[in-house]
Amino acid sequence: MKLQEYRSKEILARHGVPLLVGEVARNPAEARAAAERIGGPVVVKAQVLVGGRGKAGGVKLANTPGEAEARAAEILGLDIKGVTVRTLLVAPAVEIATEFCLGLILDRAHKTITVIASAEGGVEIEETARLNPAAIMRLPLHPLIGLQRHNVRRVSFFLGIPSELRAAFAETLTGLYTAFVDSDADLAEINPLVITDDGRLLALDAKIVLDDSALGRHPELAAMRDLAEEEPSEAAAREAGINFIKLDGTIGCMVNGAGLAMTTMDLVKLAGGEPANFLDIGGGAKADRVAAAFRIILDDPNVRAILVNIFGGITRGDEVAHGIVEARAALSREVPMVVRIVGTNAPEAAEILRRANLITADSLDEAAARAVAAAGGAAS
Repeated sequence: MKLQEYRSKEILARHGVPLLVGEVARNPAEARAAAERIGGPVVVKAQVLVGGRGKAGGVKLANTPGEAEARAAEILGLDIKGVTVRTLLVAPAVEIATEFCLGLILDRAHKTITVIASAEGGVEIEETARLNPAAIMRLPLHPLIGLQRHNVRRVSFFLGIPSELRAAFAETLTGLYTAFVDSDADLAEINPLVITDDGRLLALDAKIVLDDSALGRHPELAAMRDLAEEEPSEAAAREAGINFIKLDGTIGCMVNGAGLAMTTMDLVKLAGGEPANFLDIGGGAKADRVAAAFRIILDDPNVRAILVNIFGGITRGDEVAHGIVEARAALSREVPMVVRIVGTNAPEAAEILRRANLITADSLDEAAARAVAAAGGAAS
């Protein structure tokens, strides 16, 4: 779950990271009022969960409250990579002397938390990673004892933090680490972390991505979810208890089990098609959940065929087959459907599907090939 900048800053502020929080505005008048309360120049920033907002015109400086109101009117309603700006952050503007990038990621390759740091922060950090990877430090932390003072010093020296600001930097990195761990985050990033012209170390931007699976422990963080920016189908899947990720293909996939779902998508690709989604329906696929899965898949107008691949372990294949037949009767539109059910009560399932005139397959290779053919052939 991605958090908006102002939400990320709220979390970091609670953990002692030095920053300028600012105020949220949802219309030009609120932006003007926020600038009046802040006093002095401000920066008006679009709050969207995509990158590149600065280059897209979503970040503008304003020297007066009137200018803040005008800049807000320009940014609100702006389309940035398919996302409409509905919320702004109005924050004090500062004169920047030096920019850095500082972050923490859940590093699955090293099975630990890793510090990412670069003295070349700002909007071009992706180009830095591509063109000059040596300019980026990757420091895996000990998986049991976490961030230590010698880690902080090492990162500080790599970035060239002046001696008079090393205590502030230690507070910043320690606060970032504590926020990361306490929030069960996958990523926590400050970009840019800056030294101002008057010698302060400040986090000017912040980004936190939370582990969805841990949100049950953090109801206060779950409440920060921005539903307006979520893919509607993914929000509907979460409500139905279905693991779903929308993709760009034409073959909708409904599978029970994450590993089997990944394999199914691979074989769709191998057969020349493109999966339209990852969808793990989970165990006990009853008619209501199957119907919800079909609705979510068919909300995508690009879907031209559906491949259902179910392995019946605890789940009974005949129950799933009944659920598929019942759910199909209520579908919003007709698309070809290929069904493969193996495991518990698979023969009974096959008979149910046969009577319903559904396309069936015995192997996953066959099912993928038939789904690709039903969708109109191999992807171009």
